[in-house]
Amino acid sequence: MLRPGSKAPEFILQDEDGKDVSLTDLLHAGPLILYFYPADFTPGCTKEACTIRDIHSDIQAVGLQVAGVSPQDAKSHKRFRDKHDLPFKLLCDPEKTAIKMYDVDGPLGIGVRRATYLINQDRSIQDAVQADLRIGRHAEFIEKAIMLRETAGLKREAPAEEVTPPES
Repeated sequence: MLRPGSKAPEFILQDEDGKDVSLTDLLHAGPLILYFYPADFTPGCTKEACTIRDIHSDIQAVGLQVAGVSPQDAKSHKRFRDKHDLPFKLLCDPEKTAIKMYDVDGPLGIGVRRATYLINQDRSIQDAVQADLRIGRHAEFIEKAIMLRETAGLKREAPAEEVTPPES
């Protein structure tokens, strides 16, 4: 697993729609929560994705982006994303290119370690967590990132609704 303070490796992977997406593209809109997971539709990965979905508005409110990476293809990711209403990108890494670059390949090259990185826009890794079976640690990690950004005053205010004055 890459350590906080190190540079996040650049990658280009296809998303659930078959479009190429790079780390630079993802960081364009703000710091990134990049999480690696073993497989679409497994109970643990579904729980993790749905937990992130459920706090996604809080994630966005502090200017963070989210993307998930696993070895499945775009068709699988699209079905998984649609079935569970996931509002973030899922990236395909069937050759395990990014998975290996981020040092989350499974033991003996089998599977993928469950890991989450918080990556700043300068590509520095601010923090990271790896917990293969304790899925709740990933939600705690993300909630901590949200809280720290809120404490730093980085919460975005919701746009004010435009009010039309009543006609006289």
